[in-house]
Amino acid sequence: MTDRVAELAERLAEFAREREWQRFHTPKNLAMALAGEVGELVAEFQWLTAEESADLDSETLERVRGELGDVTNYLVRLADLLGVDLLAAAGDKLDRSERRYDVATYRGSARKAPPLTP
Repeated sequence: MTDRVAELAERLAEFAREREWQRFHTPKNLAMALAGEVGELVAEFQWLTAEESADLDSETLERVRGELGDVTNYLVRLADLLGVDLLAAAGDKLDRSERRYDVATYRGSARKAPPLTP
């Protein structure tokens, strides 16, 4: 985990300890809270056109920034509790996606690839 992600994880753990919230921060509860925050992020874009979503006004951008912060905090807290290195997991997933979606076959295509065979 990078130093900045590790620092955030420790700050979030301390935040929970100071408030005695560890008992509430179970993987199940954090995953559910994460899903809720992703829903709030999605709601900011719900009725925008593709063009509008790419050019947010300052008020909407600030709300989106806050929701991204919430999503990140819950994701980092969940990963920390489970002992998952988020950046390593993301890199591993990208490695698999690069194999699954080879450039020659999928350039410019939004179609789904079949699962990788082991």
